[in-house]
Amino acid sequence: MFYHLFPPLQDLVSGFRLFSYITFRSSIAAILALLISLFIGPVIIRLLKRHQIGEEIRSDGPQTHLKKVGTPTMGGIIILISLIIPTLLLARLDNIYIFLILLATIWGGSIGWLDDYLKVVKKKPKGLIARYKIIGQVSLGLVIGSVIYFHPYFSEIKSLSTLPFFKNYEIDFGIFYIPMVIFIITAMSNSVNLTDGLDGLAIGLVGITAIAWAGISYVSGRVDFSSYLNILYLPGAGELTVYSAALIGASLGFLWHNSYPSSVFMGDTGSLALGSAIGTLAVLLRKELLLIILCGIFVAESLSVILQVSYFKRTGGKRLFKMAPIHHHFELKGWHESKVVVRFWIIGILLALLMLITFKVR
Repeated sequence: MFYHLFPPLQDLVSGFRLFSYITFRSSIAAILALLISLFIGPVIIRLLKRHQIGEEIRSDGPQTHLKKVGTPTMGGIIILISLIIPTLLLARLDNIYIFLILLATIWGGSIGWLDDYLKVVKKKPKGLIARYKIIGQVSLGLVIGSVIYFHPYFSEIKSLSTLPFFKNYEIDFGIFYIPMVIFIITAMSNSVNLTDGLDGLAIGLVGITAIAWAGISYVSGRVDFSSYLNILYLPGAGELTVYSAALIGASLGFLWHNSYPSSVFMGDTGSLALGSAIGTLAVLLRKELLLIILCGIFVAESLSVILQVSYFKRTGGKRLFKMAPIHHHFELKGWHESKVVVRFWIIGILLALLMLITFKVR
């Protein structure tokens, strides 16, 4: 909004020219998202408590988690408000990248909200039936993939993806690009959901990935930087820097409330929205294959569940891990919850740095 409102008035007030710069708007977006989260967080937490919207804890999980029963959930509302408002105020609203990333965020958040509502308010233990949740996630991937593949704006790069470690080389997935988009968005949405099991774990990792996406968005949207790094130049993608910066601020703000011991959980409202957003950012920036590195912790969490279930079925009841997702495995080995979280953050930072290194090792 401010981009469209203030720069035309720069002849009257020269300072309004600042709003034409992505770096300035991104910085303001991060600060504004942080402040919104800090100020509205306590209000929403009180509302959740008043309406007794509290978390149910699995009886077969770590016993240390039983004390968390009743902690307000659906805190993803805090994240969505603090993320969407700065983006609407500071990003270009005529930019297709911004439209698609907001669509993914709201769509994923709506699926998560419905799941939380059914579980916590309507007291249906399973919440939204799994197949309906998958249908919602697949539908989002289908819409995003179809827009990218068929919209004239993306005609020159509609099915291309950057290949790590190779200079000026992209993979063309052709018509298989749409199924790949569906898989990535669905997988990331569920991976973040699985990771959201310890205080601060998921939101901290999301903040780390958001920093990386902000940098990638900025260089991808500049012809000079993208040429220097030998990556795809994506006209207009620089606006995703504003969204990514808002995501950084929203993550830090929510972490203030979600750090151990947590005052509120994000619930599926937050985890499905953030997972959908991360997957969509990878797709929009044509860095789908780098997602495996950058989001290595999220991938490992999902793989641990898949391996646990497969091993359990094949061995007639034996377990590969003490418990899955894998963060619970380390808890049951005796690690304190905070130690697991911080160590996973450290690994997340290292993976983000490794991913950024691939832009020079080509």
